Amino acid sequence: MGNDMSVILIEKTPNGELRHIEERSWSMNMVAALEHVNYLVVKGQEYETIEGRLNVDEGKLELLLVRIRNE
Repeated sequence: MGNDMSVILIEKTPNGELRHIEERSWSMNMVAALEHVNYLVVKGQEYETIEGRLNVDEGKLELLLVRIRNE
């Protein structure tokens, strides 16, 4: 396995639906940073990290996010 991990970002909408935001490779430094952060900015939108799941079968990290409303 290389030094990158495939990360899938999934948004939980206010009505409870799950919406695939994106999938991309993250460096191991970015993955390690998840230990210290609760919020992510993706495409200019801020999200709170709710939970994560390591899918061992696919070798992917799946993150469940909730959009932060910036008004």
